[in-house]
Amino acid sequence: MKGLRILQGMVLVCILLIPVLVFMFLRGFGKNEYDLPIFFEKGADNPFLECPVTDTTQHYIPEFSFLNQDGKAIGRAEMEGKITVVDFFFTSCPSICPVMSKEMERVNDMFRNEPMVQIMSISIDPEFDTPEILKTYAEEHGAIPGKWHFLSGPKDETYRLAKCGFIIPTVDGNGVPDDFVHTDKFMLIDELGRIRGYYSGTNREDVDLLMLETKVLLHGSK
Repeated sequence: MKGLRILQGMVLVCILLIPVLVFMFLRGFGKNEYDLPIFFEKGADNPFLECPVTDTTQHYIPEFSFLNQDGKAIGRAEMEGKITVVDFFFTSCPSICPVMSKEMERVNDMFRNEPMVQIMSISIDPEFDTPEILKTYAEEHGAIPGKWHFLSGPKDETYRLAKCGFIIPTVDGNGVPDDFVHTDKFMLIDELGRIRGYYSGTNREDVDLLMLETKVLLHGSK
C-alpha cells in the first residue's frame, strides 16, 4: 500500500510539472534561443560564375517585379516587412513540381490567417506560363489570393534572379519540359530580404522544418 501511494505521488508530481515545463520551453523560445542562420553574410559566392562580382557584405534578394496570376506586379518591394517562402517551378513540369506544389499547399494552409507570411512561386518557363495559365494552376492548388503568388517575368531576368539572387541552379529547357533543370528547394526569406533557410520541397519532414522555422521568424528570431 505504501509503495502504491509513493507511485501515485510521483505520478501527481509529474502531472503538475508538465505545465511548468511547457511554460519554461515557451519562455526560452520567446527569448530567441532558437536562432536561424543568415546565409551569405559575407556576400554570395557566385558558384555558377554567371553573376556580377559583388562586395563582401550581407547578400540581399535583389530588386525584381513580375506579374502574378491576377496580372498584378509583385516583387522585391512586396517582400519588405514580410516573411516570404519562395520556390522556382513551371506548370508543365513532369517531375518534381507536382510534389513541390502539393507540399507548398501545406505552407499555404498553415499560414492562411497570418498576414506576415506570403509565398512566391516563380516560373522558369515564363513564355508558356502566362498569368492566365498560372491562374488556373493557382486555383488547382487552392492558392489563397494575396497570399500565394504565382509569378512570371522576362526569361533572362528570371534566370538571373534564380542564380544570382536566390543562389540556386537553373537551366533553360527552351520549351521542352524534360530539358528544364531547377532545384527542389523552398527558400525562407526574412523581412529584410535575407535568405534564412533552404529546404527540400519534395521532403515532407523538410517542409515541416520550414514551417517551424517560419514560426521562429514570426516570433522574433535574430
